[in-house]
Amino acid sequence: MNAEPDISNLDTSNPDASNPEPSNTAETDESCPFCAIIHDDAPVSKVYEDEAVLALIPLHPVYPGACMVIPKAHIDHFTDIPDETAARIMIVAQHIGRKIMEVYQPLRIGMAIHGFNVAHAHLHVFPQYDELDIMFKHYAHVKEGKVSFDPKDIPSPEREVLDQMANSIRIETITT
Repeated sequence: MNAEPDISNLDTSNPDASNPEPSNTAETDESCPFCAIIHDDAPVSKVYEDEAVLALIPLHPVYPGACMVIPKAHIDHFTDIPDETAARIMIVAQHIGRKIMEVYQPLRIGMAIHGFNVAHAHLHVFPQYDELDIMFKHYAHVKEGKVSFDPKDIPSPEREVLDQMANSIRIETITT
């Protein structure tokens, strides 16, 4: 078992000191589907948008109301997101989670960072209807003798249905 890292000497007085500019960051990546959405080059069922983040319904939502919050800047690894943007993503996810609770009335709201299907950091926000209801169990299947995770068995609703989901949990403004 790995010991927890010693963070007693971490300097928190300067948030930027612990979060240097990541090397895998760019304003946009032409091959990234999320960047295409951000630049209005692909359709989207938008839940929320501000200058730093975008929340959207994925093409294969596990449940109605499941969505993702992404930074507008192309950043591959979630841990490379600047602290201010990461905090914004969590605040937006928190507000969307409350709206999902109000509209869909699940037992809990789950939030997960996976990061392998699209190389653009994203936080999943999804309703949970039982204690074992982790979003990714729906994606799991065995392919060529290995466990794989993709939406092969999850239906892809028509854009109109995705838009209805987005409208049901849309948030116009968030103030902090």
